[in-house]
Amino acid sequence: MESLEYHSALALLDWQIELGATEAISDAPVDCYTLPEKLQAPQKAAEPAVLPGPAPAAAKVDPVAEARVQAEAAQDLQELREALAQFEHCALKRGARNLVFADGQPGAPVMIVGEAPGRDEDREGRPFVGRAGQLLDRMLAAIDAGRDHTRNPVYITNVLPWRPPQNRDPSPDEIAMMRPFIERHIALAAPRVLVVMGNIPAHALLGKKGITRLRGQWTEACGLPVLPMFHPAYLLRNPAAKREAWADLLSLQAWLADG
Repeated sequence: MESLEYHSALALLDWQIELGATEAISDAPVDCYTLPEKLQAPQKAAEPAVLPGPAPAAAKVDPVAEARVQAEAAQDLQELREALAQFEHCALKRGARNLVFADGQPGAPVMIVGEAPGRDEDREGRPFVGRAGQLLDRMLAAIDAGRDHTRNPVYITNVLPWRPPQNRDPSPDEIAMMRPFIERHIALAAPRVLVVMGNIPAHALLGKKGITRLRGQWTEACGLPVLPMFHPAYLLRNPAAKREAWADLLSLQAWLADG
Protein backbone atom coordinates (compact mmCIF):
# COMPACT_ATOMS: atom_id res chain seq x y z
CA MET A 1 0.00 0.00 0.00
CA GLU A 2 1.45 3.27 -1.05
CA SER A 3 1.80 5.90 1.63
CA LEU A 4 0.22 9.26 0.92
CA GLU A 5 2.43 12.18 0.36
CA TYR A 6 2.19 14.67 3.24
CA HIS A 7 0.47 17.46 1.37
CA SER A 8 -2.02 15.07 -0.26
CA ALA A 9 -2.90 13.57 3.14
CA LEU A 10 -3.31 17.04 4.61
CA ALA A 11 -5.61 18.05 1.75
CA LEU A 12 -7.70 14.92 2.27
CA LEU A 13 -7.92 15.66 6.00
CA ASP A 14 -9.07 19.22 5.31
CA TRP A 15 -11.68 17.84 2.89
CA GLN A 16 -13.01 15.45 5.57
CA ILE A 17 -13.17 18.26 8.11
CA GLU A 18 -15.19 20.32 5.64
CA LEU A 19 -17.59 17.39 5.30
CA GLY A 20 -18.14 17.47 9.06
CA ALA A 21 -15.76 14.78 10.38
CA THR A 22 -14.73 15.54 13.96
CA GLU A 23 -12.59 12.57 14.93
CA ALA A 24 -10.79 9.56 13.44
CA ILE A 25 -11.59 6.14 14.90
CA SER A 26 -9.57 3.86 12.61
CA ASP A 27 -6.71 3.98 10.20
CA ALA A 28 -8.99 3.41 7.22
CA PRO A 29 -12.60 4.39 6.53
CA VAL A 30 -15.29 1.74 7.01
CA ASP A 31 -18.27 1.46 4.70
CA CYS A 32 -21.05 0.39 7.07
CA TYR A 33 -23.39 -0.40 4.18
CA THR A 34 -21.16 -3.26 2.99
CA LEU A 35 -20.80 -4.92 6.41
CA PRO A 36 -22.58 -8.22 7.11
CA GLU A 37 -26.02 -7.71 8.67
CA LYS A 38 -25.02 -9.27 11.99
CA LEU A 39 -22.23 -6.73 12.42
CA GLN A 40 -24.42 -3.74 11.80
CA ALA A 41 -25.62 -1.92 14.87
CA PRO A 42 -29.25 -2.78 15.53
CA GLN A 43 -31.63 0.07 15.00
CA LYS A 44 -33.68 1.03 18.02
CA ALA A 45 -37.38 0.77 17.45
CA ALA A 46 -39.13 4.08 17.73
CA GLU A 47 -41.14 4.37 20.91
CA PRO A 48 -44.76 5.27 20.43
CA ALA A 49 -45.45 8.88 21.18
CA VAL A 50 -47.19 9.42 24.50
CA LEU A 51 -49.83 12.07 24.08
CA PRO A 52 -50.84 14.08 27.13
CA GLY A 53 -54.23 13.13 28.47
CA PRO A 54 -57.01 15.64 29.00
CA ALA A 55 -56.51 17.93 31.96
CA PRO A 56 -58.76 17.08 34.88
CA ALA A 57 -61.89 19.18 34.76
CA ALA A 58 -62.10 21.85 37.44
CA ALA A 59 -64.89 21.34 39.90
CA LYS A 60 -67.86 23.44 38.80
CA VAL A 61 -69.06 25.85 41.46
CA ASP A 62 -72.79 26.40 41.93
CA PRO A 63 -72.97 30.14 42.77
CA VAL A 64 -76.46 29.83 44.26
CA ALA A 65 -75.40 26.99 46.56
CA GLU A 66 -72.25 28.91 47.51
CA ALA A 67 -74.32 32.02 48.24
CA ARG A 68 -76.63 29.96 50.46
CA VAL A 69 -73.71 28.55 52.45
CA GLN A 70 -72.10 31.96 52.96
CA ALA A 71 -75.38 33.69 53.80
CA GLU A 72 -76.45 31.08 56.35
CA ALA A 73 -73.04 31.27 58.04
CA ALA A 74 -73.59 34.97 58.88
CA GLN A 75 -74.75 35.38 62.47
CA ASP A 76 -75.43 39.13 62.35
CA LEU A 77 -75.77 41.93 59.82
CA GLN A 78 -72.08 42.86 59.95
CA GLU A 79 -71.08 39.30 59.13
CA LEU A 80 -73.61 39.25 56.30
CA ARG A 81 -72.15 42.45 54.88
CA GLU A 82 -68.67 40.90 55.04
CA ALA A 83 -69.94 37.73 53.35
CA LEU A 84 -71.37 39.81 50.50
CA ALA A 85 -68.12 41.75 50.18
CA GLN A 86 -66.18 38.48 49.84
CA PHE A 87 -68.61 36.83 47.41
CA GLU A 88 -66.82 36.57 44.06
CA HIS A 89 -69.35 34.79 41.84
CA CYS A 90 -71.44 37.82 40.84
CA ALA A 91 -69.90 39.69 37.91
CA LEU A 92 -71.73 42.91 38.90
CA LYS A 93 -69.27 43.33 41.75
CA ARG A 94 -66.37 43.90 39.34
CA GLY A 95 -68.08 46.85 37.66
CA ALA A 96 -69.44 48.60 40.76
CA ARG A 97 -67.78 51.24 42.88
CA ASN A 98 -69.31 50.27 46.20
CA LEU A 99 -71.23 47.54 47.95
CA VAL A 100 -74.66 49.00 48.77
CA PHE A 101 -75.82 47.13 51.84
CA ALA A 102 -78.53 48.98 53.79
CA ASP A 103 -79.68 52.19 55.43
CA GLY A 104 -82.02 53.12 58.25
CA GLN A 105 -82.46 51.32 61.55
CA PRO A 106 -81.91 47.56 61.83
CA GLY A 107 -84.72 46.02 63.84
CA ALA A 108 -87.22 48.58 62.57
CA PRO A 109 -90.76 47.22 62.16
CA VAL A 110 -90.79 48.05 58.42
CA MET A 111 -88.16 46.75 56.01
CA ILE A 112 -88.24 48.15 52.47
CA VAL A 113 -86.66 46.02 49.73
CA GLY A 114 -85.84 47.79 46.47
CA GLU A 115 -84.34 46.54 43.24
CA ALA A 116 -80.69 47.53 42.75
CA PRO A 117 -78.43 50.55 43.28
CA GLY A 118 -78.35 53.34 40.73
CA ARG A 119 -75.56 55.76 39.97
CA ASP A 120 -75.97 57.86 43.13
CA GLU A 121 -76.31 54.81 45.35
CA ASP A 122 -73.23 53.23 43.79
CA ARG A 123 -71.27 56.41 44.45
CA GLU A 124 -72.36 56.79 48.10
CA GLY A 125 -72.71 53.13 49.08
CA ARG A 126 -76.25 53.66 50.47
CA PRO A 127 -79.62 52.63 49.01
CA PHE A 128 -82.23 55.14 47.80
CA VAL A 129 -80.19 58.36 47.87
CA GLY A 130 -80.90 59.68 44.36
CA ARG A 131 -84.09 61.30 43.10
CA ALA A 132 -86.06 58.10 43.73
CA GLY A 133 -84.69 57.97 47.26
CA GLN A 134 -85.67 61.57 47.92
CA LEU A 135 -89.20 60.80 46.77
CA LEU A 136 -89.25 57.72 49.02
CA ASP A 137 -88.27 59.86 52.00
CA ARG A 138 -91.14 62.27 51.26
CA MET A 139 -93.55 59.35 50.89
CA LEU A 140 -92.52 57.93 54.26
CA ALA A 141 -92.68 61.33 55.93
CA ALA A 142 -96.28 61.66 54.71
CA ILE A 143 -97.25 58.71 56.93
CA ASP A 144 -95.03 59.83 59.83
CA ALA A 145 -92.21 57.33 59.18
CA GLY A 146 -88.64 57.45 57.96
CA ARG A 147 -85.12 56.08 58.10
CA ASP A 148 -84.30 57.92 61.30
CA HIS A 149 -87.82 58.35 62.61
CA THR A 150 -88.09 57.85 66.35
CA ARG A 151 -91.55 56.30 66.47
CA ASN A 152 -91.83 54.64 63.04
CA PRO A 153 -88.33 53.89 61.77
CA VAL A 154 -87.72 51.90 58.60
CA TYR A 155 -84.84 49.79 57.36
CA ILE A 156 -83.99 49.85 53.65
CA THR A 157 -82.04 47.54 51.36
CA ASN A 158 -82.04 46.15 47.80
CA VAL A 159 -82.18 42.70 46.27
CA LEU A 160 -78.85 43.39 44.55
CA PRO A 161 -76.03 45.11 46.44
CA TRP A 162 -74.14 46.13 43.28
CA ARG A 163 -75.21 48.41 40.46
CA PRO A 164 -75.93 46.71 37.12
CA PRO A 165 -74.21 48.41 34.15
CA GLN A 166 -76.25 51.29 32.70
CA ASN A 167 -78.94 50.51 35.32
CA ARG A 168 -80.15 47.52 33.30
CA ASP A 169 -82.54 45.05 34.89
CA PRO A 170 -80.82 42.24 36.80
CA SER A 171 -80.76 38.89 35.03
CA PRO A 172 -82.62 35.86 36.46
CA ASP A 173 -79.24 34.30 37.33
CA GLU A 174 -78.19 37.40 39.27
CA ILE A 175 -81.48 37.47 41.17
CA ALA A 176 -81.19 33.76 42.01
CA MET A 177 -77.61 34.28 43.17
CA MET A 178 -78.55 37.10 45.53
CA ARG A 179 -81.78 35.57 46.85
CA PRO A 180 -80.08 33.64 49.70
CA PHE A 181 -78.45 36.87 50.87
CA ILE A 182 -81.65 38.93 50.87
CA GLU A 183 -83.54 36.16 52.65
CA ARG A 184 -80.83 35.99 55.31
CA HIS A 185 -80.82 39.80 55.47
CA ILE A 186 -84.53 39.78 56.28
CA ALA A 187 -84.08 37.09 58.92
CA LEU A 188 -81.25 39.00 60.65
CA ALA A 189 -82.96 42.42 60.43
CA ALA A 190 -86.10 40.85 61.91
CA PRO A 191 -88.77 43.35 60.70
CA ARG A 192 -92.48 42.82 61.29
CA VAL A 193 -93.54 43.75 57.76
CA LEU A 194 -91.90 43.88 54.33
CA VAL A 195 -92.53 46.45 51.61
CA VAL A 196 -91.28 45.24 48.22
CA MET A 197 -90.89 48.09 45.73
CA GLY A 198 -90.92 47.14 42.07
CA ASN A 199 -90.87 44.05 39.92
CA ILE A 200 -87.40 42.80 40.87
CA PRO A 201 -88.03 42.33 44.62
CA ALA A 202 -91.51 40.99 43.87
CA HIS A 203 -89.95 38.40 41.60
CA ALA A 204 -87.16 37.60 44.07
CA LEU A 205 -89.31 37.25 47.20
CA LEU A 206 -92.79 36.43 45.89
CA GLY A 207 -91.87 34.54 42.75
CA LYS A 208 -94.28 36.76 40.80
CA LYS A 209 -94.06 39.54 38.23
CA GLY A 210 -96.41 42.33 37.28
CA ILE A 211 -96.19 45.01 39.96
CA THR A 212 -99.18 46.87 38.49
CA ARG A 213 -101.34 43.85 39.31
CA LEU A 214 -99.58 42.96 42.57
CA ARG A 215 -99.35 46.39 44.19
CA GLY A 216 -101.57 47.08 47.15
CA GLN A 217 -102.41 43.38 47.63
CA TRP A 218 -101.13 42.14 50.98
CA THR A 219 -99.41 38.78 50.77
CA GLU A 220 -96.74 36.84 52.64
CA ALA A 221 -93.08 35.90 52.17
CA CYS A 222 -90.28 34.80 54.49
CA GLY A 223 -92.92 34.28 57.17
CA LEU A 224 -93.87 37.98 57.15
CA PRO A 225 -96.72 40.11 55.77
CA VAL A 226 -95.68 41.77 52.53
CA LEU A 227 -97.03 44.87 50.80
CA PRO A 228 -95.97 45.25 47.14
CA MET A 229 -95.70 48.85 45.93
CA PHE A 230 -94.54 50.82 42.91
CA HIS A 231 -90.87 51.74 42.95
CA PRO A 232 -90.35 55.50 43.43
CA ALA A 233 -88.38 55.61 40.16
CA TYR A 234 -91.52 54.36 38.39
CA LEU A 235 -93.54 57.11 40.06
CA LEU A 236 -91.09 59.72 38.77
CA ARG A 237 -91.69 58.45 35.25
CA ASN A 238 -95.43 57.98 35.73
CA PRO A 239 -96.78 60.69 38.07
CA ALA A 240 -100.36 59.50 37.53
CA ALA A 241 -99.50 56.33 39.49
CA LYS A 242 -98.91 58.37 42.66
CA ARG A 243 -102.60 58.02 43.52
CA GLU A 244 -102.19 54.23 43.84
CA ALA A 245 -98.93 54.73 45.76
CA TRP A 246 -100.71 57.00 48.22
CA ALA A 247 -103.39 54.37 48.78
CA ASP A 248 -100.66 51.81 49.48
CA LEU A 249 -98.98 54.17 51.94
CA LEU A 250 -102.24 54.62 53.81
CA SER A 251 -102.59 50.85 53.96
CA LEU A 252 -99.09 50.61 55.46
CA GLN A 253 -99.90 53.39 57.91
CA ALA A 254 -103.02 51.53 59.03
CA TRP A 255 -100.98 48.37 59.51
CA LEU A 256 -98.48 50.27 61.66
CA ALA A 257 -101.27 51.79 63.75
CA ASP A 258 -102.80 48.36 64.35
CA GLY A 259 -99.44 46.77 65.03
